[in-house]
Amino acid sequence: MSDKCFRAVQVEEVAPGKYDQIIVERTVASLPENPVLIAVSHSSLNYKDALSAFGNKAVTREYPHTPGIDAVGQVVHDASGAFNAGQQVLVTGYDLGMNTSGGLAERIAVPAGWVAPLPQGLTPREAMTLGTAGLTAALCVEKLLESGARPQDGEVLVTGATGGVGSIAVALLAKLGFRVAAVTGKLESAEFLTSLGAWKVLDRETLAPFADKAIAKPLWAWAVDTVGGETLFNVVKSLAYGGGVAACGMASGAQFQANVFPFILRGISLLGVDSVELPLDKKSAVWEKLAGDWYIGEQLQKIAEDIALEQAPEFLARLHRGHGIGRYVVDMSR
Repeated sequence: MSDKCFRAVQVEEVAPGKYDQIIVERTVASLPENPVLIAVSHSSLNYKDALSAFGNKAVTREYPHTPGIDAVGQVVHDASGAFNAGQQVLVTGYDLGMNTSGGLAERIAVPAGWVAPLPQGLTPREAMTLGTAGLTAALCVEKLLESGARPQDGEVLVTGATGGVGSIAVALLAKLGFRVAAVTGKLESAEFLTSLGAWKVLDRETLAPFADKAIAKPLWAWAVDTVGGETLFNVVKSLAYGGGVAACGMASGAQFQANVFPFILRGISLLGVDSVELPLDKKSAVWEKLAGDWYIGEQLQKIAEDIALEQAPEFLARLHRGHGIGRYVVDMSR
């Protein structure tokens, strides 16, 4: 590969409503006119990347397009002067991989305001094992702690526990001493979840009986919900007095039927979490935690599977079908 050419995943609309994902060679000149050019060493696959790869116009408006909301690598040059050539940096969220050419490529060009130095204590691979999923999981845990969550309060429920955000949330909460009840539709992955520190593993149908109830028996002290939809409100109904749920996803839907009883009878808090447009200084502070006191290096080895860029289309399809487990790290050197 020359300095001006690089490999990338490209999504093309080949017929109305039909999208193909292929590996192409692109030129640096085809990238957006942003000041920071980065040679990407690792990226990762997220559910949002799968949505972009299969034509979800709420994520990506125009095609052809290169998805990838996460990237880590070395600065090639920075016209803004904020970073030095060769500096290790990471980019997560903002518009990367949505409507700006993304991290499933060997080069990205981004605004300096999206770029953070790679924290000491994290390797590039570890940073992308975490990626947006890990940042989101950490923000959920931080929200619970800020709301007063303590290990002695009781069990913490994590929904969508085999997914990227869920699996990292399980590992982080276990590291901090919480007893985690991991909910999943993939009970065959129970051993994987217990290896991350889950106290117990529950079938997602455990929550189904609450659907017709205005409020349910209190079962958990706190929760992290990664799937949204009716699952989210079923979790709210079943929290103990004074508890709260950090909500960060909508794989099961963006809407649910709600009532005020859990909020006014039990003082339950619904805690929204965003990791996309969060100010960079706040993102960096969370990354420092993940590299320091919240470091889960041993668990990261269990969570991640390394793939080559050429395998990304296959694994994007897997995520789109809801068959992903843990995290997929794209190693550009493979």
